[in-house]
Amino acid sequence: MGVRKLLKVASDFVFSKTNKDLLVFLFFLGLSGIFWLSLTLNETYEHEFAIPVSVVDIPKNAVLTSDEVDTVKMTIRDKGIVLMAYQYGDYLKRLRVPFKNYTRNNGSGSVPASELQKLLYQNLVSSSKIISSKPEKLEFFYNYGTNKKVPVRWSGRVIPEELYFISRVDYSPDSVTVYASDDKLDSINIIYTEALNYANFRDTLSITCQLAKLKGVKVVPDKVKINFYTDVLTEENIEGIPIQGINLPAGKVLRTFPAKVTVSFVTGVNVFRNLRPEDFTVVADYNEIQRHPSEKCRIVLKDVPPGISRARLEVSLVDYLIENE
Repeated sequence: MGVRKLLKVASDFVFSKTNKDLLVFLFFLGLSGIFWLSLTLNETYEHEFAIPVSVVDIPKNAVLTSDEVDTVKMTIRDKGIVLMAYQYGDYLKRLRVPFKNYTRNNGSGSVPASELQKLLYQNLVSSSKIISSKPEKLEFFYNYGTNKKVPVRWSGRVIPEELYFISRVDYSPDSVTVYASDDKLDSINIIYTEALNYANFRDTLSITCQLAKLKGVKVVPDKVKINFYTDVLTEENIEGIPIQGINLPAGKVLRTFPAKVTVSFVTGVNVFRNLRPEDFTVVADYNEIQRHPSEKCRIVLKDVPPGISRARLEVSLVDYLIENE
């Protein structure tokens, strides 16, 4: 089919009576839509805007220990077309609060809503009116470099598949620098992560997560990478663990029968491969024997290596002799 023929078919289609009626209908529909939109945008409305607020002109020797950018919500009344300009333009991009104007000597600063409204009015057209704002004030905190380093620990719910357990957790970095007031620094010994929620995994789980936020506290860095290593649970035992006497007077020797015992426990396959009897400590306390004389003495599992759970002695009472050296 030639180009002329195609053009003729298209022309006949567009200018047919049915399509003419459709085009006229669409024209008047668009015209009415424009008319309705202009009327709508000329009406007065109220709209709430979330406006970022940042503290500026901070002295070089000061450290802001709260969020560098906070948010205030303000409801503005004006014509729809003005509110649309605020919504999609740069008028309300950010409020800048001068540090020295609102600081107190106790390491904090406060900006009341009335001051924030004054700052915002500088960016509004004369017809706009601020109806409400929240919160009633914005607070920020600072210090002059006081800090300390504290370890990181995870928090939340991290559960591997059945028959697996978390054998080791590595953090990168494993500690962070905390900036805060002296009182807050004294009370902070660990920084926890945000609440984690992971389940039903069997391979190593690697995640990067934010650290929990504390009011008036700045943490550097504010995120860490965590590796959760898994292992398969197994119930095992170690034989030949020697019984040690403790709290013996000078010149006394405690002999037990048997001299060595077995410990049962639950651990991971990889952990079990590296265990030795010397990794466990089993003791018999001379003071306990003196307080409760008997033909048998009680033995206690005092120390177990990391990665061991539900450890127990196969016997808890043994025969004994106390001799002079």
